[in-house]
Amino acid sequence: MLISPSANRVYARTAARMAANEIRVFSAHVLDGRVEEVEEAVLGGVPYLTFRSDSLSARDFRLLANLSSLYALFAVRGAMLEPIAVERLDRYDDDLITILKYVGKTNEQFTKLLLNVTAAVALPPDRILGGGVKVLDPMCGRGTSLNQAAMYGWDAFGVEVDKRDYEAYAAFVQRWLKDKRLKHKAVTSRVKREGRGVGQHTRVEFAATKERFRENDLQILEVVNADTLRSGEIFRKRAFDLIVTDAPYGVKHAAVKDNRALTRRPTEVLEGAIPVWAELLKPGGAIGLSWNLYTTSRPELAAMLEEAGLEVVDDEPFRDFEHRVDQAINRDLIVARKR
Repeated sequence: MLISPSANRVYARTAARMAANEIRVFSAHVLDGRVEEVEEAVLGGVPYLTFRSDSLSARDFRLLANLSSLYALFAVRGAMLEPIAVERLDRYDDDLITILKYVGKTNEQFTKLLLNVTAAVALPPDRILGGGVKVLDPMCGRGTSLNQAAMYGWDAFGVEVDKRDYEAYAAFVQRWLKDKRLKHKAVTSRVKREGRGVGQHTRVEFAATKERFRENDLQILEVVNADTLRSGEIFRKRAFDLIVTDAPYGVKHAAVKDNRALTRRPTEVLEGAIPVWAELLKPGGAIGLSWNLYTTSRPELAAMLEEAGLEVVDDEPFRDFEHRVDQAINRDLIVARKR
């Protein structure tokens, strides 16, 4: 596996290790065959991952084609590398993911990895490849995770408390669809529950082709400008297959807790939000969170998830995703399944 180059130099230094663990998660949870001896290697001065398997199916190769840092895949034939065709899930041009630039944007490769490992825990292989998946990011910012879910052909829903981020994302999606000349319809309105306003929302329905649009084979992107603690008022219980989010680092996000003053302490935000999010997961669904270890320890976060009725997945690969973002952020991820 040739590692995809990353514009983020800090992430690039750990990309091979992260990808190796992503492969191990796939092997343990969704592949028909087993992958062994996953190792970092340098071939011709270029970083690769090498791994061995004698039993990968055609479906396995379709799944592996979507690895977050995969640039190209080869079969090793003696001293030669034979290219293997990869059939990715991607329905759209990759600028849906890459074109929007802003301060605080989560690395695109890491966003894809978080979505991938969460899906591997919760969904059978044919469901991953076949679509019909509903994803929620309850702290979606400007929508990197929503766009990645859309690339896979899945329906994506987001909640974002910052009005500027909400408006920027809603405008971007509609402009991007127009620029790509993709058939779509968009509606912006107020969300009300029991006569009270919860927040403004934008819902876009679209399709990859005109034929799909005519046949009403539509994807949904929906984002709501609201406090994440009100997610349970916005969406039905047990509505989502996956919940993925890059949790607050201590600067960007805030939430109101128990009608008290606004707090920006990440641990408090998560304590209040996780029980709300857990109610929105379907049985068997999974939540994948990334967060800053400098603000909340892994045992603290695992305890919150367990108390909300979720089962933390603690396979060996999940204990080796920790990586540095900058001097103030040491990021890790955790995945938990709804019983």
